[in-house]
Amino acid sequence: MEAGVIGEQSAQTDVRTPDGKRLAVEVTGAPDGSPVFLLHGTPGSRSGIKPRGILLYRQGVRLICYDRPGYGRSERREGRRVVDAAADVEAIADALEIDRFAVVGRSGGGPHALAVAAMLPQRVTRAAVLVSIAPADAAGLDWYRGMSASNVDEYQAADTDRGSLMASLTSQADRMRRDPESLVAFLDKELSDPDRRVIGNVAMRRKITDSYAEAVRYGAEGWIDDALAFRRNWGFEPSSIRVPVRLWHGADDQFSPVSHTHWLAAQIRGAEIEVAQGAGHFAAVEILPRMLTWLTETGVVAADKPAATVQPIRTGAGRAPGTPVVLRAAR
Repeated sequence: MEAGVIGEQSAQTDVRTPDGKRLAVEVTGAPDGSPVFLLHGTPGSRSGIKPRGILLYRQGVRLICYDRPGYGRSERREGRRVVDAAADVEAIADALEIDRFAVVGRSGGGPHALAVAAMLPQRVTRAAVLVSIAPADAAGLDWYRGMSASNVDEYQAADTDRGSLMASLTSQADRMRRDPESLVAFLDKELSDPDRRVIGNVAMRRKITDSYAEAVRYGAEGWIDDALAFRRNWGFEPSSIRVPVRLWHGADDQFSPVSHTHWLAAQIRGAEIEVAQGAGHFAAVEILPRMLTWLTETGVVAADKPAATVQPIRTGAGRAPGTPVVLRAAR
């Protein structure tokens, strides 16, 4: 691990992976708190929206964020797959001398969080996945139904016209470096009313656009590689996950349709699912503090043990494996 700049409750550092690639890492919150990895969206960066350091400190959370390869200050790993996130998280955990930890992924970070849970079951205590997509080959799922036109165009280009995908995302990244507000403006016509409410908050909008700007600091490579990785085989099966998983989705999400989370819930043994009525894609940033509380609760057990021993809400004891459990509709 290379030396970082230490702040009152945060640190920026670089970690080298076994293949020598640099990963840019940010650690915030309580230095002796429960470690949680937060995996950013697409596009996104380690500087994405998160609770302030002092709030994390009070919550007893040590939050670790990093730029996926090709984003921000992390070096590109061309051809990476979703499953490769597990090795990156493991390298960071080793460098920070963290044995066990929880993981949460938001939007494009969702599949990567599932990869970490699947591949590192002896180290991951719990996993939360917010507004995620499902694998491209998800059996029985109409993958594009309910998805925004811009996302459909992006993913279809990943399948059939890689050159067009690269040109489009490179052009968008160039605009974002000049004007970080440009992506939000581009998406404006596709925002649901609940998302307009979130984006309408000036402070929230600024944090989102700052994260986008950092994501494409040196180009669109991370964004391109994410799109390609999502549409090829992820390298693991969600059904192989055996750690406790909670899935959250806004019912009015037009970027990652809620049907994707329902599909994931049906695959992951013992998964809890919460669908929030009247919420969209960007509401995932508001739900994060509550998810951090769940992730750092004590008394964690494996997902194939009776879930009623974990927390007071019944999570499907007696149901067939893979049956999704609706906890409640968030208000």
